[in-house]
Amino acid sequence: MDAEELLKIAEFLTFESLAGADETRLLSGFVGRLLDAGVPLFRASVGVDTLHPMVEGLSFRWTREQIRTEREEFAREAGVEEPEEWLRSPFYPLYDGNLPLLRRRRSEHVPGEFAVVDLLFERGCTDYVALATPFSGRAVIGEMDRLYSSWATDAPDGFADDHVAALQRLLPAFAAAHRSYAATEVAETLVATYLGRDAGRQVLAGDIQRGTTRKIRVALWYSDLQGFTRIADTVEPPLLIPLLNDYAESVATAIHFHGGEVLKFVGDGILGIFPGDDLADACRRSLAAADDAMEECDAVYTRRREAGLPATRMYLGLHVGDVFYGNIGSSDRLDFTVVGPAVNEVARISAMCRSLERTMIVSAAFHQAAGGMRNRLVSMGRFGLKGVSTAQELFTLDPGD
Repeated sequence: MDAEELLKIAEFLTFESLAGADETRLLSGFVGRLLDAGVPLFRASVGVDTLHPMVEGLSFRWTREQIRTEREEFAREAGVEEPEEWLRSPFYPLYDGNLPLLRRRRSEHVPGEFAVVDLLFERGCTDYVALATPFSGRAVIGEMDRLYSSWATDAPDGFADDHVAALQRLLPAFAAAHRSYAATEVAETLVATYLGRDAGRQVLAGDIQRGTTRKIRVALWYSDLQGFTRIADTVEPPLLIPLLNDYAESVATAIHFHGGEVLKFVGDGILGIFPGDDLADACRRSLAAADDAMEECDAVYTRRREAGLPATRMYLGLHVGDVFYGNIGSSDRLDFTVVGPAVNEVARISAMCRSLERTMIVSAAFHQAAGGMRNRLVSMGRFGLKGVSTAQELFTLDPGD
C-alpha cells in the first residue's frame, strides 16, 4: 500500500469522524477501503471498554460472509473484575503485557491457546493479527484507555508485512474516529442516567443556561418506601443500597415504559413526571405505570423475603399541576428538574398514604384530569396537607377495581 492510498484512507476516517459516523459504519467503510487497497481481509473485529452503568464493553465485527457489521455488548458482571472470556482472549496479552501487537500464523499454530484463533483457522484462515491502540491523557474515558482490533485473512500466504505495517499506521486515525463517536455515546448515556432521558436530551441540545425554564402542565409522581426510616436504622449499610436499587429498578422501569421521566431520587423517594399535550392521556399512563410498579414491587417483596433480606412496599402520590421545568441552581452546579407548588403538593399527598393506610392516593386535580380513568378512583374526603393552605379532596383506587 503506497503513501497516497494511506493518505486517502486517513482522510476518509477524518471525514467520517467529523460527520459523526457510528462505529458500525466506520468499521465497514474502513474495511472496504482496505480491501480496495489490496489488504486480503476475511474478518475484522474491534473492541473497546465503555463508561456505562450496565455495559462493560462493546465489540464490532465484520466478516466477508456478512451483509453488515455486527455490534455486541458485554454486560457488567457483579463482583467479577476480569471475566474468564476476557482472560482467554488474544487481547488480554496485549493488555497484561502492554504489547502493541500479537500475531499467529497457521503454519505455527498451537491449538488451544486462543479459542477464536482455533475457530478462524478451522474456517480456513491463515493469519491472525491483534493490535492495541492506546489513548492517553484526557482522551481516556473511564476504562476506555485503548482500542483493541483483530484482523484475519484466508490468503494462502497470510498477510504481507506491509499489510500489517499499513494497519499499524492507519489504526491511530481509526481509533480517534471511533473514540469520537464513543465519547458522544458516553455523554448521552451519562446525562440520561443522571439527569433523566428528556432532560439529558435537552442539555446535550444546548439548553444549559441557568434560569432557563419553561412552564408545563404534567401529571406528577412521587413514591417512597413504607417504613424506610425504620429499615435504615436497623439494617446494615451493605444491605441497604441493594434494597433501594431493587425497588428503584421496579419503579423507574414502569415510569419509563409508560412514557414518564424519572427526575430525581431523594433517598427512598422518586420524583417523576408524565408530560404530554393530552393531560388525560398523561394520567392514564401514570396509572398504568402505577399498576406495573406495584405489581413488580410486590414481586420484589416476595423474592427478598424468601431470601431472608429486608423488604417493604411502596407508597405513591399522583397529582396534576403546573411546574417550571429547566435549569435551576448555582453558577457551577445546576440541576435540570421541576419546581413549583405542585411538586411540594405531590410529596405531601404521598405522605398521606401512611396515615390513611392506603398504598396510593391521588389529588382532586388528578381525578378531574383523568377523563375516562376517573371510574377507577373513589373519594376519601377532604384533608389538610402540611404546608398547603387549603384542604383538598383526595382519591384512591376503587377497592373493587
